[in-house]
Amino acid sequence: MQSPQPDPTAEDESQAVSRRIQRLSLHLTPNHRNLQNDTAQQLRLVECAKAAKLTVDTSSLSNYMRGKHREIQDRVLDYFNKRPELQTPVEILKDDHRELCMKQLVGLVREAGIRPFRYVVDEPAKYFAILEAVGSVDMSLGIKMGVQYSLWGGSVLNLGTKKHKDMYFDGIDNLEYPGCFAMTELHHGSNVQGLQTVATFDPITDEFIIDTPNDGAIKWWIGNAAVHGKFATVFAKLMLPTHDTKGFTDMGVHGFIVPIRDFKTHQTLPGIEIQDCGHKVGLNGVDNGALRFRSVRIPRDNLLNRFGDVSRDGKYTSSLPSINKRFAATLGELVGGRVGLAYSSVSVLKVAATIAIRYSLLRQQFGPSKQPEVSILDYQSQQHKLMPMLASTYALHFATSHLVEKYSEMKKSHDEQLVGDVHSLSAGLKAYVTAYTAKSLSICREACGGHGYASVNRFGSLRNDHDIFQTFEGDNTVLLQQVAGDLLKQYKEKFQGGTLTVTWSYLRESMNSYLSQPNPVTARWESEDHLRDPKFQLDAFRYRTSRLLQSVAVRLRKHSKTLGSFGAWNRCLNHLLTLAESHIESVILAKFVEAVQKCPDPSSRAALKLVCDLYALERIWKDIGTYRNVDYVAPNKAKAIHKLMEYLSFQVRNIAKELVDAFDIPDYVTRAPIAMQSGAYSHYTHYVGF
Repeated sequence: MQSPQPDPTAEDESQAVSRRIQRLSLHLTPNHRNLQNDTAQQLRLVECAKAAKLTVDTSSLSNYMRGKHREIQDRVLDYFNKRPELQTPVEILKDDHRELCMKQLVGLVREAGIRPFRYVVDEPAKYFAILEAVGSVDMSLGIKMGVQYSLWGGSVLNLGTKKHKDMYFDGIDNLEYPGCFAMTELHHGSNVQGLQTVATFDPITDEFIIDTPNDGAIKWWIGNAAVHGKFATVFAKLMLPTHDTKGFTDMGVHGFIVPIRDFKTHQTLPGIEIQDCGHKVGLNGVDNGALRFRSVRIPRDNLLNRFGDVSRDGKYTSSLPSINKRFAATLGELVGGRVGLAYSSVSVLKVAATIAIRYSLLRQQFGPSKQPEVSILDYQSQQHKLMPMLASTYALHFATSHLVEKYSEMKKSHDEQLVGDVHSLSAGLKAYVTAYTAKSLSICREACGGHGYASVNRFGSLRNDHDIFQTFEGDNTVLLQQVAGDLLKQYKEKFQGGTLTVTWSYLRESMNSYLSQPNPVTARWESEDHLRDPKFQLDAFRYRTSRLLQSVAVRLRKHSKTLGSFGAWNRCLNHLLTLAESHIESVILAKFVEAVQKCPDPSSRAALKLVCDLYALERIWKDIGTYRNVDYVAPNKAKAIHKLMEYLSFQVRNIAKELVDAFDIPDYVTRAPIAMQSGAYSHYTHYVGF
């Protein structure tokens, strides 16, 4: 008689129950040996990270970062270092700050012999390098310089013709013609086509008559207007007389050169009213004012006529067929302001990160029993605040440097496709970079505790001066919508067989990938080599953008049927903003990866690769829910990403001093006693009077 066979199902169930009981008992009575083993393993990991610390050639890395315009930046910084009376004090009244700011600019141009205006068109990269250095001396000075040369001067060069350049170039260059850029009105900022100021042509006197028709049309927040400006480029609707019942034809918004003060007496000219916008949250070295025009007459030649002209007999001519085309061409020529703001914002981020990280390396608090206190940057919480930020600072540096290169190329070639590419890229980077810097300034202040709250340590002034970067030259929310609109246009082009411009070309391959399901095999790969592979990182960023693009296109199509195009856009607005930010992050990572690969020095390349990996994985982890929801990343892979991110953060901490030193920001620029490279508190105690 055969013995009964055991039931394998019952045995499996019994084993499963035993495993569950064992796991439950571990929760109730922890296995201390396992905990000790885990702790030991973590300590070994830390020791391994310390032992694996990279050797960074700070000089080589700095040379690679700062590029070919380092010399002129050093000239700017050396000039102000040797002229302490031109350095902005911590405490200064508004009116004194405005006068000091003008003295700083005059000294830079006339005494130091640095002429930024000469580079605005022909060498934009050199101009932006000067702007970065000037802004690090005093952000108000950077903005005042930008108003004079990029906005007022740039409008003359870019929207005018040879006669305007011949007449105004030298005076703008040597500051004899300080000027303003009068676009924004009390009731209209972002919606430039809605401006209400009018310029009516009078064929009898061959003049334009500039008028402010109502209080809402008063030009507002105009830099250089309250005190120093003698001219203004005024943006107004060009009105031509007709013989029909309307009386006038609106030819759209154009720029006009309008003198606003007498050259000898500096008194306001007849028909012009100027009021002071007063004390601001920041940038009080810039004299913002409000302008009202009451039948102010200017010669017909004062029309900036590159894109549209009026003849002596009142006939309008233009190479562009419509108001919208002329308007787009006009704004396209003014995109340099956005490029400059994005680039300057990264400069502010570098200063803030340098102060916070140097302080965190110096400051010591608590530690193991009966042992010396440890640097606060050795605490994981401090690393999580500052190391991804340091990685992002590098990422944004290379992205905005790429933007400057593209802009310089555009100014030389005037290629139509490149113009559109730069317009969208500058909108996206300006919005993304300035928003990131604004958030980071608060984090840096908090990371420095109570000492970060002292005005002398600069976070307050940096934060207040930079805050408006998110609004002027295009409100960030509006700019991101422009990026989203361009993405949707490119999406439509793709499915109609059109070509994609350089910035968007990755969408072709990525969209095809999205329309298929995520690969279940690669979704589970978790090795360090795979996670640090630029292909995995770029694919993840681009997959997210493509997914957002496809899903918002479907939503817009659905809602348009019931809400109309405007209502549908508004219903999907947050989705669209997320799409734009995702796309910009894809561009930022791509440029960072390129910069790593092009770096000639091996030690610098290794450091940049480490920082780039931390940037990429931290951004993926920030949005891990998106990747998990579609099974692009399996649970075990998500854990591996987080674990590797922490390890990389620790490694970046080990070379944090070298990384911030590579920004090459001297003490007389940071000016924060808690962040002096000598690493002593004596600077701080001396400041308060001990």
